[in-house]
Amino acid sequence: MRHIRRTIFLVTLILIMFGAVMIYSSSGIYAYEKFGDSAFFVKRHLIFLAIGFALMFSAMLVSMEAVERFARPIMAISIFLLAAVLIPGIGYAAGGARRWFRIGAFSFQPAELAKFSLIIYLAALASKKGYRVKDLVYGYLPLIGITGFTVILILLEPDLGTAVSLFFVGFLMIFIAGGRLSHLAATVLIGLPFLWYLVFSVPYRRRRLFAFLDPWQDMKGAGFQIVQSFLALGSGGLLGVGLGQSRQKLFYLPESHTDFIFSIIGEELGLAGAASVVLLFAVFAWQGMRAGFRTGLPFNKLLIFGITGMIAFEAIINIGVSVGAFPTKGLPLPFISYGGSSLILHMGAVGLMLNAMRE
Repeated sequence: MRHIRRTIFLVTLILIMFGAVMIYSSSGIYAYEKFGDSAFFVKRHLIFLAIGFALMFSAMLVSMEAVERFARPIMAISIFLLAAVLIPGIGYAAGGARRWFRIGAFSFQPAELAKFSLIIYLAALASKKGYRVKDLVYGYLPLIGITGFTVILILLEPDLGTAVSLFFVGFLMIFIAGGRLSHLAATVLIGLPFLWYLVFSVPYRRRRLFAFLDPWQDMKGAGFQIVQSFLALGSGGLLGVGLGQSRQKLFYLPESHTDFIFSIIGEELGLAGAASVVLLFAVFAWQGMRAGFRTGLPFNKLLIFGITGMIAFEAIINIGVSVGAFPTKGLPLPFISYGGSSLILHMGAVGLMLNAMRE
């Protein structure tokens, strides 16, 4: 297990350091144009990294028994913050969504905290119920109920991408805990009409879906981002155009340092650089699953699987969006994309996962 812990820590560290370099490369010109400082975003990113490392090492030292004991209060705080952010005057709204708390020059996204709070809570609740997770009323409904309630609060922001990833991880953890496939399948069948409504009742989501199916049909509108992403990836070739030499980041590709940073990686470092990132996430996921199967304590096992599943799922979706495999979603690339709440809490989650492996 010690070898697995070292591998996961090393892979995480490589992704974090690589992300800092790519954020500077992808955002420098935009930052200079908007703020007069080409290092504006990377300076803030380094602050987030410092907080993230402090949280990671703190999470590696805390008692796992204490984490399990305080799972309910942690979840309650997250629910309270998710509800509070929806209140005008308290939550900060931007781009038609109310997802943030504004604290001076910085913002905090409670949905990021809720993701990992739910993982901790589900791990504690499912491990307490034990084999009775198979029971519909006593086991399954409480687990899927808190997952669904958290997802609804996030959908109200609205944030469909985070809601879907949260629902996926909830399903994964309930399955690993021993939930019946019949219960899970029934929930999926019940949820599909709601998902259909959430996508097709909102014009911009409907446009994104049709743009995903044929981005070239509306390449200056809904398909603009994915077309520019294709151009970035296609320009990179095998070895890329060179670090810092991207053309698509010159105000062509929106969110080049956040949601579409993988496209800039593909352009500047080519297939070799993009494949290296995919390989690092694959190693992270594989080692995380190995650790989960080897861990004997039920709470630790479920926690490891939940955190591994969340990070792997977000990486798959972000990379899939960049290459046109999925409709455009606002999910960052873990450890690499710019974003304070996401980076800090992902690093803290890895620290907690490493702690669970040690015990």
